Amino acid sequence: MSIFDDFSRFLETRLEEFLKNNPHLELQALLEQLREQEEEALKLIVEKEGQKKHLEAEILSLAEDIQAWHKRVAKAKSAGRLDLAQRAQEREATLLRQGNQLWGQMEAAKQQLANGKTLLTQIRKRKEELQAKARQAQATQAKTNDATKGWNETINYNTYNKATDPLEAEFKKWELDDELDQLKRNM
Repeated sequence: MSIFDDFSRFLETRLEEFLKNNPHLELQALLEQLREQEEEALKLIVEKEGQKKHLEAEILSLAEDIQAWHKRVAKAKSAGRLDLAQRAQEREATLLRQGNQLWGQMEAAKQQLANGKTLLTQIRKRKEELQAKARQAQATQAKTNDATKGWNETINYNTYNKATDPLEAEFKKWELDDELDQLKRNM
């Protein structure tokens, strides 16, 4: 396994060096990571909102069942049917325990939802910061490109055409005028 670990470390080091030498690519990679994290956070939020709504609906339905069993307990007691009243109380207690469990699950979903929203806010803030850095890096690179334009550009001489080059025409006119002036002076 050490060969794979060494190779993995080597690749990671090379990638880090490459990204340090190309900061705009590093920013793009970070922005892509943040976009993916934002997508995941949004999925989590949607999932937890759905889960919360589902649990709320289950709790409401269970509350109606608890009320019905509570009424049955009272009805059985008033009719003197203690055997039915006891079983109805047991059912009511079971439903209350289920309700408590669902309530706990709903509170956990609410907490996860709040955490997801906080995370999404942090991701979006970080994304805005990185986008600002990327714009700044682009502006800096554009200035650098303008300052170094010429020496590092390759000129395609195959497309150079003397007949259509305005600079060539201007020089020819100037050279002809200069020759005419010299001829006039020599005469």
